[in-house]
Amino acid sequence: MAQPTNTFDTYDMSGIKEQLSDIIYNISPTDTPMFSSMGKGKASNTQFKWLTDSLAAASASNHQVEGDDYTGTAQSATEELHNYTQIYAKNFVITGTDDAVDAAGRSTQLAYSLAKNSKELKRDVEAGICQANVIPTVGASNAARKTAGLLTWIRGNSSVGAGGADAAHTNGVPSGTRTDGTQRAFSESMLKEVIRECYNAGGNPDTIMVGPFNKQAISGFTGGSTAIREVPAKTIVAAVDVYQSDFGTLTVKPNRFQRDRDCWVLDSEYWGFNVLRPFQNTQLAKTGDNTHMLLLMEGGVVARNQESSGIVADLTTS
Repeated sequence: MAQPTNTFDTYDMSGIKEQLSDIIYNISPTDTPMFSSMGKGKASNTQFKWLTDSLAAASASNHQVEGDDYTGTAQSATEELHNYTQIYAKNFVITGTDDAVDAAGRSTQLAYSLAKNSKELKRDVEAGICQANVIPTVGASNAARKTAGLLTWIRGNSSVGAGGADAAHTNGVPSGTRTDGTQRAFSESMLKEVIRECYNAGGNPDTIMVGPFNKQAISGFTGGSTAIREVPAKTIVAAVDVYQSDFGTLTVKPNRFQRDRDCWVLDSEYWGFNVLRPFQNTQLAKTGDNTHMLLLMEGGVVARNQESSGIVADLTTS
């Protein structure tokens, strides 16, 4: 079929109003499982300290003579640990015109940019906690302070690839960085080994946190028996979200912002985040026909007893 001669259609028409959706679709994830699970405390200085201790080894020969005159038993001193607060910040500048025009998908550009940068800042905090391989760093007038995160605090309860090593510690505080080893395929025996080591050290791990690739690897673990779960009809279950170990039940959480080569075995009771300055936004000095906004937060990781947790490191990621 064909149009009649001289038919005027939309291909000939000018001035057609453009259709633009009034919704901005943002696929970027905003979940921060590690930071969100950490108990929040207050820091009163850029360096904050806490004490850690451990019980003496249990003795099977603790039997005493009736009427004995006791001498004092040697007591171990508590260990003082510390970390530093880190400043996390983002800033943006928008012109007066940009904020005044009628833009799709937002009330004003200023409000939209504030919301967007706030989400990005929280993601940066999560990535820093999980990915930054740094020691507690005091900083200087020309160098930023840094807070040590999981990669350098966790030691001892580790399964690593060839050449891999935990970060060195001095008096319980990280004084070196983690050394990555040769990557190897994730196996259930590695996970069970680290959970057992955490338990032997006195921890009661309750969380397995892992990147996307190795979350799927865990879902392929067979465990000691066939898994049984009540599910709706016509539902295929291909995921493991709870791992029942010999030493307790652990929730398996995927984390987009940690290194995919690491699997954390965490006793969440012993991890926290001390805040010196909470999330805030400030309008900086006006120097022209624009608005300059600063968003920041300042705080640092608290490892109340790092030996309660562990890591399966150097895992393949593809």
